[in-house]
Amino acid sequence: MNDFTPSKKTRVKRLHERAHYDRDTLYTVIDAAIMGTVGYIIDDEPYLTPTSMWREGDQLYWHGSSASRMLRTVKTGIPVCVNIFHLDGLVLARSGMHSSINYRSATLFGHAHIVEGKAAKLAALEAFVDHITPGRWPTLRPVMDQELKATTVVAMEIDEASAKIRVGGPSDDEEDYALDIWAGVVPVRTVIDPPVDDDRLKDGVPQPDHLGRISFG
Repeated sequence: MNDFTPSKKTRVKRLHERAHYDRDTLYTVIDAAIMGTVGYIIDDEPYLTPTSMWREGDQLYWHGSSASRMLRTVKTGIPVCVNIFHLDGLVLARSGMHSSINYRSATLFGHAHIVEGKAAKLAALEAFVDHITPGRWPTLRPVMDQELKATTVVAMEIDEASAKIRVGGPSDDEEDYALDIWAGVVPVRTVIDPPVDDDRLKDGVPQPDHLGRISFG
């Protein structure tokens, strides 16, 4: 896959050594997430909307109620910016100034369009469910027509993108390494706890094996 070419919008200007423009790195950051934040303009006012999203190829997808103002706006093809962020650790240095965080972030630009047709919408929603809980879609009851009608799915071709990633420990002033102050990293990660049965679960229904395939972060 070709790298994205940095542009005026995507080129990382500060701490450029943390920048990544290759699809492998960017798509790894995207695929590790289930949530992103969509930025867009309505009547010359900026808005940000967090939403669940998933990727197939060079297309980023998200969905929601057909009454959603955000979806009704972005599906018209206006410019859209999406950010995905993972917090990976607290970097505690010997001074407040040099303390930091470890993170993975991807910023994407493109123009969203509506996914038309029953088959295409169902395929996209199946990909979404499979992204969150691999193997669950075949176990669910079929989507009803009224549910599909009430749902809007949009896709955005990723036209431009950049990632910014920080890893490692603190970088202190040389003289500060002699101080009697603890320094290091407090790792942060997403933890999947054991599933909790619904209060109204029918007796005798076991937890499915695909719950053990859920993984993020």
